[in-house]
Amino acid sequence: MHPIRSMLFIPANRSSWIDRSPTFGADAIILDLEDSVPARDKELARNNAGAMVSSLADAGQRVYIRINRLKCMYDFDDILAVTVPGVEGIMLPKVSGIEDILLADALIGEAEFRQGLKHGSVVLAPVLETARGVVKAYEIASHPRVASIVAASAKNGDVARSLGFQWTQEGSETFYMRSSSVSAARAAGKLAIGGLWQDVHDTVGLEKWVKGNRQLGFHGELALHPSNVAVINDVYTPSDDELAYYSRMIAAFEDAEKEGRGALMFEGDHIDLAHVETARSIISLYQEIETK
Repeated sequence: MHPIRSMLFIPANRSSWIDRSPTFGADAIILDLEDSVPARDKELARNNAGAMVSSLADAGQRVYIRINRLKCMYDFDDILAVTVPGVEGIMLPKVSGIEDILLADALIGEAEFRQGLKHGSVVLAPVLETARGVVKAYEIASHPRVASIVAASAKNGDVARSLGFQWTQEGSETFYMRSSSVSAARAAGKLAIGGLWQDVHDTVGLEKWVKGNRQLGFHGELALHPSNVAVINDVYTPSDDELAYYSRMIAAFEDAEKEGRGALMFEGDHIDLAHVETARSIISLYQEIETK
C-alpha cells in the first residue's frame, strides 16, 4: 500500500470541514461517525460521509471512515452507507481480536456485493483500543483485508482505561504497547499508524512525540487538527540530509563492490549489504511519497 504519513480525523457531521479537507495536506482523511459525532447527528454524519466520498476521491483525497461499534456488532447501516466507490478503507474502533475482523470482513463483503464493488476492495484499519487487542495485534494484522493497524496511545482514552496506564509525554508507560504493535504490523507486512497527540496547539510537543514514534518504526500518525498535519508529514518524510547520507552510502558501497569488497568503513561506520538495503528502502519510501 502507498505510504500514509498522516491520517486526519474530520467529524462527518461537519460538511463544510469535509469540503475543505483536500486542502489540509493529509495523506488520508478519516470521516468520523463515532466518538466526535453526538448521538443526534449520527444519521447526518453517515449520510454526509456516503454522499461526499466520491467528490473527495475525485479530488485525489484518500478517504477512510471510522464507523460505530454497537453492542453485538459493527453498525451495518454505517457500513452500507459508506461502502461506496472511492472509499479506501474503514477504520474499526475497539478491536479485541480476529473475531472482530472476521465479522467486519463479512459485513463489508456483503456491502461490496450490494454496491457492485470488487470483493476486498475496501481495506480495514483496526484500532487497538483494548488490552486484548494489543496482545492479539499480529493475528489482527495478518488478515488479508487489514492494510494497517492503529496503535493510538491517547491520554485518558479507551486504551488508557483498558491497559490502566497513566499517560505522560515521555511515553514510557506505552512503550511496550507501541513497540509491540509496530512489530506486529511489520511482521504482517502492514502499515503501523501511531498517535494520538491531543494538545493540538502544542506543535513543539507534537513534533517531539511524532519523532519518538517514527524512531520506534511507525509509518505514520493520526491527527486531530489540520494544523498538525504539516508537522507529522515533515517528520515522516526522509529529510534532505538523510537522503544525501544514504545516497552517499549506496554510492560508496557500489564502488567497493566493483573492487570485490562486500564491506567497508563509511563515514566512521562499518557497513555491508544489510545497511545498504536499509538505505535503498528509505530512498524508495521518499520516492513513493513524492509520487503520491
